[in-house]
Amino acid sequence: MPSCSILVLPRAPREATVAAPREAALGKLPEWDLSDLYPGMASPAFAEDLARAEQECRAFAEAYRDRLDALARAADASEALYDAIRRYEAIEDLLGRIMSYAGLVYSGDTSDPERAKFYGDAQERLTAASSDLLFFTLELNRIDDALIDAAMAREPLARYSPWLKDIRKDKPYQLDDKLERLFHEKSVTGRAAWNRLFDETIASLRFKVRGEELTLEPTLNRLQDPDESMRKDAADALAAVFKANLRVFTLITNTLAKDKEISDRWRGFEDVADSRHLANRVEREVVEALVSAVRAAYPRLSHRYYALKARWFGKDRLDHWDRNAPLPAVEQRTIPWEQARDTVLSAYAAFSPRMADIARRFFDERWIDAPVRPGKAPGAFAHPTVPSAHPYVLLNYQGKPRDVMTLAHELGHGVHQVLAAPNGALMAPTPLTLAETASVFGEMLTFRRLLEETADPVQRKAMLAQKVEDMINTVVRQIAFYSFERQVHLERRKGELTSDHLCALWMSVQEESLGPPVRLGPGYETFWSYIPHFVHSPFYVYAYAFGDCLVNSLYGVYQTASEDFVERYFALLSAGGTKHHTDLLAPFGLDARDPAFWQIGLSMIEGLIGELEAMETA
Repeated sequence: MPSCSILVLPRAPREATVAAPREAALGKLPEWDLSDLYPGMASPAFAEDLARAEQECRAFAEAYRDRLDALARAADASEALYDAIRRYEAIEDLLGRIMSYAGLVYSGDTSDPERAKFYGDAQERLTAASSDLLFFTLELNRIDDALIDAAMAREPLARYSPWLKDIRKDKPYQLDDKLERLFHEKSVTGRAAWNRLFDETIASLRFKVRGEELTLEPTLNRLQDPDESMRKDAADALAAVFKANLRVFTLITNTLAKDKEISDRWRGFEDVADSRHLANRVEREVVEALVSAVRAAYPRLSHRYYALKARWFGKDRLDHWDRNAPLPAVEQRTIPWEQARDTVLSAYAAFSPRMADIARRFFDERWIDAPVRPGKAPGAFAHPTVPSAHPYVLLNYQGKPRDVMTLAHELGHGVHQVLAAPNGALMAPTPLTLAETASVFGEMLTFRRLLEETADPVQRKAMLAQKVEDMINTVVRQIAFYSFERQVHLERRKGELTSDHLCALWMSVQEESLGPPVRLGPGYETFWSYIPHFVHSPFYVYAYAFGDCLVNSLYGVYQTASEDFVERYFALLSAGGTKHHTDLLAPFGLDARDPAFWQIGLSMIEGLIGELEAMETA
């Protein structure tokens, strides 16, 4: 499953990771143009905006600190609070523009040490500047409920009522102003520093595969090579390097888990994942129902599919390096960039010309960075930047069918972000549980279109198998990741975890989720160490499973819905963060609080596996 969060990674000196003939087969890959944000790192515009941001933060604090309660009691409370929030939002947009540019420059190409310094300096200055803004939401939440409700009921403040209602959910877990400021300012030398250590360590790793030194992304890509011996060599190389660096990954994991435990304890969160649920605006019982449904379905999904795949490979069990291997005796073609572009845009256009038009801008206006480069962020992401600009997409395109699905996935995010942008910097961001909706739906549209156009039974079988594997990776694997994280954070409360303990926890959840058909050989116990979500966004991973199951249900509605489905779908995406998931899903007759809801999505995966089994006996 593609990673959809920004990773800031340093880059080593350039080295060949993809053979020239393969580069030629891919065609010219686009690199993004970040000048829509700023002309360059040394541009006067960037320096001026950074200085202006610092000044604006100070001026805002001087204007409004300790005054919000009085404003809420004034006769013109609605207008006065509206003006304050509007000014706050403008500053947030400015801060977001600056930090987005610094992060994108760094994640795309960090071979120059000046880029690392550029990112680090920007982060430090903005962290210090934004500490002057911390009082604002804290003071808003201290306003009497009756006063704020009365002000929100009138224009112009009514526009911000979704945001105000949303931040008030954080009220029980907020600390006093000084503590919040301390937590905020210490983040640069705390969590953020450990995040950066992880990124720089991952980016510096080199994996020797058959005499060739590769970075992480191309090495992982070789786990999908048609040659089993190549897959094994890549898996062994990954295991050897991860093991050699296990000490630092263990230290990072222990430190960040303890950091989170301290924060959760001070804020009053009961469960290790409650802060993520709050950020996602989803109830704990909804997530627990999802996790229980998926874990109960392991035998019907992953165990069943991998047993089938083992038979295709003529084996009793698959080795772990065969899990994502292409089917035997199926031609593995390289898909040029232009063909991938046309495939996704045509699938989007068949659903909605408007959707294709938005996605086309990413290609035409250079909002995509596609080539593989040493030190570049692995995986893929769509970064929304800020509403006053536009999103950017990072890929590591290598011409495989999965890369086409990744393109469809990230463009789905991009379309979502463009549609949500008019809500403004405070209400455009979508909770993670719904942030995966457009991306997974875009994948599904692309897959269904390709499947309809494929008559060759061998290729059709290969496509179905790949889709099942992608869905298993999105649902089963991500819930296994979530289960691993829960165990790590719960065990960390008892004391530091050794590398062996972490590896044992990893193997236990992997054995449960993958089942008897997959042999987890020596070395696989270290594979937890490179997963960025564990470091950057604890408990993020269940959002993928949430999104996939939701989209499976949503797609089922689409297949039988009236013509107004597209209109309702665009309304869902355009809402951004202004509505709760129950309100957004209600027009489709769906409710994630209903335990039966998750079975709809899981049954679609079962149906595809059944179709593959029928092909085997036909």
